[in-house]
Amino acid sequence: MSTRGVVYVHSSPSAVCPHVEWAMSGTLGTRVELRWTAQPAAPGQLRAECEWRGSAGTASKLASALKAWPMIRFEITEEPSPGIDGQRFCYAPGLGLWHARTSANGDIVVPEDQLRTLVAKSRASEQLAHRIDELLGAGWDEALEPFRHAGDGAPVTWLHQVG
Repeated sequence: MSTRGVVYVHSSPSAVCPHVEWAMSGTLGTRVELRWTAQPAAPGQLRAECEWRGSAGTASKLASALKAWPMIRFEITEEPSPGIDGQRFCYAPGLGLWHARTSANGDIVVPEDQLRTLVAKSRASEQLAHRIDELLGAGWDEALEPFRHAGDGAPVTWLHQVG
């Protein structure tokens, strides 16, 4: 089943950039050459983004490959495909990797059983609100937002998975 998505490397030290391309190349089965630009939100760091096409589950494989470098910040999206939810992965130093399923319009999907468990285990509304924020990746959104804005108008590269 084919799908597509986007990899946003929000910040990377220049010495790590070739390793990021190598990891993505290994995952996608094709040579990846990203167009790196300065990341204004982190002077001395670079940023890149690319759109990809591949089989369902490719975003998970890309996230697994990229989290090997704990100093980078990244997001990976995968669009839903027939019978398969989309996905979103975020990584930020100090927070680690966050993952959620997404609907056709990009909203985060939280399964009913997970919500019922949250409600049952939360003793106060403040605790419930905090746990919902965790499920929705609020900490990662807060950490990555300055890097997202710094990338507005940046060039995008198209990649296609081989095989």
